Amino acid sequence: MTALPLDSGHTAWILVSMALVQLMLPGLAFFYAGLLHRTSVVTMIMQNYACMGIVSVLWFLVVFSLCFGETAGGVIGSPASYGAFINVEGTPLAHGGIPDIPGLVFAGYQGMFAVITPALMTGAFADRLRFAPYLAFVALWIVLVYAPFCHWIWGPGGWMNEWGVKDFAGGIVVHTTAGFSCLGAVHFLGSRAKISGAKPVTTPHNIPFVALGTALLWFGWFGFNGGSALASSGSAAFAAVNSEIAASTALTVWMAIDWYRMGRPSLVGVCVGAIAGLATITPCAGYVRPWAAFEIGRAHV
Repeated sequence: MTALPLDSGHTAWILVSMALVQLMLPGLAFFYAGLLHRTSVVTMIMQNYACMGIVSVLWFLVVFSLCFGETAGGVIGSPASYGAFINVEGTPLAHGGIPDIPGLVFAGYQGMFAVITPALMTGAFADRLRFAPYLAFVALWIVLVYAPFCHWIWGPGGWMNEWGVKDFAGGIVVHTTAGFSCLGAVHFLGSRAKISGAKPVTTPHNIPFVALGTALLWFGWFGFNGGSALASSGSAAFAAVNSEIAASTALTVWMAIDWYRMGRPSLVGVCVGAIAGLATITPCAGYVRPWAAFEIGRAHV
């Protein structure tokens, strides 16, 4: 089968989306850091930035191939397919990928998802896990958890993919894997009070940090969801607009609930509501109509 010529518009959009998703990492770091005690701020930001480095290196060496390489029984990709980005060129991939954007662009964009997924868990690890064990956990997790799930759902020949499972922008691959891993880690590690003697944080240390992180995350989410169409297309338009509608609706509902319960609106509640709306629309952002995005944002609380 002859490969389609590269589409410059699709390629440009995915390159921009890759940069937008990368911007979500510092956004996540500031969002979490603002919610924590002041003594944990630098550690939280360091964990997020270190995650960016170590996961990108592993993605290049082997994880991209495990996710999108030639399948081994629908369970995992072959390390020989694209390890160290062998056979990943400025032309479409031989298998997997998209036929009209360069394999390098596809690999780079998907790598941003791999980077941010373990970083989502850093909020659960705050005051619970030292830096060296955290790095070891991230390295093992991206290989043993993220790579199989990614291949099952998005990889060529993955068994869930073959069954018709749909995950537009990472509701399962990103948010479900990170969420359940957080639950397991917190259950295993125990409470912060037992580990470090730290008292529970009831008041965020730096609310402007939370607001800054929310702004960066919201901005980057247009690449996270819109770019997942892997084309500059109508599907990307639906994903981007639906993301805005869901986030804005969830923000408004959360603000109203805070106002009713506490007698005044809360900036932290506004920020958390917006992020919750963005996360909730992610699995179906390019599949639903705007009215459904409104309902998803309204009903998520």
